[in-house]
Amino acid sequence: MTVENPGQPQSAGTQAIIALILGILGLIPCCSLLAPIAWFIGSQELKAIAQGRSSATGEVLAKIGMVLGMLGTLLLVLYLLWVFFMGGMAFLEGRMHR
Repeated sequence: MTVENPGQPQSAGTQAIIALILGILGLIPCCSLLAPIAWFIGSQELKAIAQGRSSATGEVLAKIGMVLGMLGTLLLVLYLLWVFFMGGMAFLEGRMHR
């Protein structure tokens, strides 16, 4: 016969931890493609928590991972726009001076 300890805290869900880790890594320039994945996983985990399919203890981690994913995605988009427009302008300028 096993007796569960009612005072034992539940651990955060694996998806919440993964969202947090990917969100942190998504802020690093060489790993910026991980940011949208963190955003997605964090939002999916928050939906699972709201529906009761996942432990509520991971809610804060999932929110932080999702916000970091949003921030990393924004930085990625800004970087790509900068490369596209500045790189494209440099290419056109080089073609015009031939």
